[in-house]
Amino acid sequence: MPRLALVGPSWPYRGGISRTTTKLAEALDRRGSLAAFLTAARQYPRFLYPGTRDIDPGACRRLAIAEPSFGVFQPLSWRRLAKRLRTVGADAVALPYWTAAWAPMEAWLARAEVPPLVAIVHNPCDHDAGWLARSGANFVLARCSGFLCHASSVASGLREKFPQIPVQVHPLAMEPTGGANREEARRRLGLSEGNVAFLSFGLIRPYKGVDVLVDAITRLPADSPAVLLLAGEPWGPLDGETRRRIERLAAAGKAIVRLEWVPEEDVPTWLAAADVMVLPYRAATGSAVAAQALGHGLPLVASAVGGLAEIVEDGRNGLLVPPSDASALAAALSRLLDPELRARLAAGARAVAAAWSWDSYAACLETLVERALER
Repeated sequence: MPRLALVGPSWPYRGGISRTTTKLAEALDRRGSLAAFLTAARQYPRFLYPGTRDIDPGACRRLAIAEPSFGVFQPLSWRRLAKRLRTVGADAVALPYWTAAWAPMEAWLARAEVPPLVAIVHNPCDHDAGWLARSGANFVLARCSGFLCHASSVASGLREKFPQIPVQVHPLAMEPTGGANREEARRRLGLSEGNVAFLSFGLIRPYKGVDVLVDAITRLPADSPAVLLLAGEPWGPLDGETRRRIERLAAAGKAIVRLEWVPEEDVPTWLAAADVMVLPYRAATGSAVAAQALGHGLPLVASAVGGLAEIVEDGRNGLLVPPSDASALAAALSRLLDPELRARLAAGARAVAAAWSWDSYAACLETLVERALER
């Protein structure tokens, strides 16, 4: 079994990358293949971060094995990181790739005398990447010895661009976020017994299509039991019409809204209160929110794009709709007012979630490293 050094964000930083990297570190450690877990002591300068702050101590566990070792924008610390990587006895270095903000440090590591790099490719480049961000991504990825990604659509693009580099595919592990009682959660959010709650959760960015979801909700009949649960921090201003529609829905009792970062301790409440998770993305490589929802047994309504079209099995664990089509989305939401359909899709969600674990994810990464080392 190869030994891996894992480099990436963890406690106290918030977000899906920190959470999934920490989960991976725990799995590798259990399997005996973790040589070291080297984490960021400092991440983004405030002026580069579009959200309010990137800290949430509850977002992931604080692991005793984690070694805060570098600052993402502190080049002097990169030498210390490289020195540590040369001494931990690792056969390879695994690190997530999802944003050009980390690319300068990762590019420097790719040229340092450290074990071969294997990229866990959440996104091949930023969702709103310009030419500079795309160039940085290509520079880093071209110098890696293997890619682990979460969707076949991402793998196809990587194979086309880097045909000589081995690729493995494994969906993000789907684990329940436990702790919240459904009745108590719905009471806290102000939902009545007859409401059917459609949840949109996570960072609000243009590619996630929240405006399409709001449009779809407004198309439902006035006496519909549907209620929109909208929780997440906007990155960039919401357009005026979408914000006005949200306000009208909230005033009519058809939406419960929290437009800010939701601390990890509050996440179980929103998941427990919901009946369905809605992901109306315009584009997607994958979704940590989708994995959380499936782990919680929530059916998904999602756009048929990218990795979402692979995770959502239409009619088994959710429904797929064309992207940017508010009429089709409204029709799917109407179908899910049927409690029998919701129950059947919820059972499918739980079955799909049981098929993937952090142990199988770690094993897939180990297999990738073995392939890369054979080369």
